[in-house]
Amino acid sequence: MEIYLIRHTTPKIDSGICYGQSDLDLINNYAEEISRVTSSIQTIKPEIYSSPLKRCTILAKSFNENIVLDSNLKEINFGDWELKAWNDIDSEELNIWMKNFVFEKPPNGESYIELSKRVNESFDRIVTLSDSNKIIITHAGVIRAIIARLNNIDLKDSFKIKLEYGHIIKIVKDSSGLKIKEGLTIAECNS
Repeated sequence: MEIYLIRHTTPKIDSGICYGQSDLDLINNYAEEISRVTSSIQTIKPEIYSSPLKRCTILAKSFNENIVLDSNLKEINFGDWELKAWNDIDSEELNIWMKNFVFEKPPNGESYIELSKRVNESFDRIVTLSDSNKIIITHAGVIRAIIARLNNIDLKDSFKIKLEYGHIIKIVKDSSGLKIKEGLTIAECNS
């Protein structure tokens, strides 16, 4: 079985804005980005799973109109910080979160460990539903949480996993388990 984890294409939002579960539009030339992604995948009759946020569903429907929406594939919930400029977030709250983002929650949001738990439970369920090839269209935080678990990377280090918009990671499941075959780049640690 082949499983493709795909990050959505470029959202229409100014840089420096905090967003996770906000439902954003895509940039004006999104069709070009989507075409590059869809033409890169050569798999037969895959099952399509998607975060319900439109930046994912638009890409998902370009593969097939018959998609399964899964709320557990949403990005992290930044709670009260959603759609605020990072510079406008209370610096004390932000510093507490940044020092321990794996376990700390933004106000009325969720921690990265909570995201990882819900995402990996959903991923495990999707992978075991059938032997069909799968395409999962989701967000950077979600993909990093899955890859971190598969590669035994601490969640605190998972942001070394480089994911551009439209990034594709190919995983193969065989009798020996799940193996990442293509698309994974991990930045070198400078410490």
